[in-house]
Amino acid sequence: MSETPRWYVVHTYSGYENKVAQNIEKVVENQGFGDRIFEVRVPTEEVVEYKDGKERKVERKTYPGYVLVKMIQTPESWYVVRNIRGVTGFVGSTTEPIPLTEQEVEALGVESSKAIQVNYAVGDNVRIIRGPLDGFTGRVEEILTEKDLVKVSVSFFGRDTIYELGLGDVQRSEE
Repeated sequence: MSETPRWYVVHTYSGYENKVAQNIEKVVENQGFGDRIFEVRVPTEEVVEYKDGKERKVERKTYPGYVLVKMIQTPESWYVVRNIRGVTGFVGSTTEPIPLTEQEVEALGVESSKAIQVNYAVGDNVRIIRGPLDGFTGRVEEILTEKDLVKVSVSFFGRDTIYELGLGDVQRSEE
């Protein structure tokens, strides 16, 4: 049993992820488990959907049926989370939950263990160094540090289009 908070994966009934997350947060607040259960997340991603010829941005669950909980694993915290309505159990063995490794946490994008150095500002020219726009240059329109995103205006065929990219996907351009 460790005194360091770790991330655990909780299996839920499909469609109950948000309700389970809310219920865990309520129990933490009402029963004073804030010193053992720190964070609850339902991993989501923003997806562009085309319906009836229209483009819509929709938030979709990355892992349906799963909720991530950052907690110090004690018999009490394990019992509380396991007995929330909609929870079918922890991912791992049935006797004790198994925490995610640092690599798994980073791959899931739950927490970034390394800070990204931002050496550009709004209005600067940047070069995209990762992703489908690799090699293109653009101008920084907005920096959203809390979301680890930067909005970059890239010119295609004489028309500017704004893209949201990760802070580490661009670097300052000397052009």
